[in-house]
Amino acid sequence: MAACAIRRGFLTTVSKYKKKHTHRILSIIEGSSGLQVKRPWLPCLACRLPNIQQTRFISSRNRPEGKVLETVGVFEALKQHGKYETGQLFLHSVFGYRGVVLFPWHARIYDRDVIPPVSDSKPEPPGSHGSKEVKGKTHTYYQVLIDTRDCPHISQRSQTEAVTFLANHDDSRALYAIPGLDYVSHEDILPYNSTEQVPIQHELFERFLMFNPDKTTPAPPFSARDTLKAWQEKNHPWLELSDVHRETTENIRVTVIPFYMGMRDAQNSHVYWWRYCIRLENMGSEVVQLRERHWRIFSLSGTLETVRGRGVVGREPVLSKEQPAFQYSSHVSLQAPSGHMWGTFRIERTDGSHFDVRIPPFSLESNKDEKVPPAGYTL
Repeated sequence: MAACAIRRGFLTTVSKYKKKHTHRILSIIEGSSGLQVKRPWLPCLACRLPNIQQTRFISSRNRPEGKVLETVGVFEALKQHGKYETGQLFLHSVFGYRGVVLFPWHARIYDRDVIPPVSDSKPEPPGSHGSKEVKGKTHTYYQVLIDTRDCPHISQRSQTEAVTFLANHDDSRALYAIPGLDYVSHEDILPYNSTEQVPIQHELFERFLMFNPDKTTPAPPFSARDTLKAWQEKNHPWLELSDVHRETTENIRVTVIPFYMGMRDAQNSHVYWWRYCIRLENMGSEVVQLRERHWRIFSLSGTLETVRGRGVVGREPVLSKEQPAFQYSSHVSLQAPSGHMWGTFRIERTDGSHFDVRIPPFSLESNKDEKVPPAGYTL
């Protein structure tokens, strides 16, 4: 299958598409504007094989323009059951970057696109803002490192410094970021293996993982160092991913993941901080652009705040079949230990018409045990 993956400078990855006997082709083209991810649903006519275990993965490795691509790994079969282990190399199926799994998180997904049975439905209470009861389903996410060579190419589609934490000093508004750290859903993992001892370039790779060629296959040849285990245990409170909220409006799916960051004192009051990660994905074929955001933020103290503005994090991303997703993180603070957020994104079509995409409502909850984030990730 290697031959059908190489096509005039394309970086092509092949994966099995759910239960169908077709393959998903992810073509990443290196150009002046970075990497463009394409996702046409095409069968592999050259080989017609039902699995991808021996597919070769080609990468440009950020070589100068005009240089040939080179093989950096071999695809492995997707895990339909169970989870990927620490040290698993992968490609992100949406954003295309190379990465490595550090450890898993078991989250609860609240998918508002899944309609509960009639017997399980309950009447909506007054003032519920059009909410409906959604039952959570356990799903696996992974804490991963992103290859720093790929960060410049994905920065317009996904923030590479999205994982932040509070500082350990008097300035309650000071935030720090860990570059190249991400959360990835199980279905976004395209696993591969490599014979390189350092296949991922990241300052924490060799601090967290060690090459172990004698490790029994099919397990990854990388094992967790004690430093990774200690770092995970120490920073678990503010890294923890627990709830994921998802809703689709007119083929635009919005996924929200909130994180509690901790509490700080400010002007004789407590200020509680949360980080939230949002991913917008165009599930259809129509090109659209995000124009505005409209948030409603309710605090347990009884306040209701409305926030409107152009775009998100200073951008108005275009969502197309070629580049269907955009992911970003932001922050919110309340003078109460809990609250709720919900809202809409104003989306514009190519003909100039607009429609509103719902942001699924999600809770802002603080933990009973106060978290004390570390001063940094120096090991």
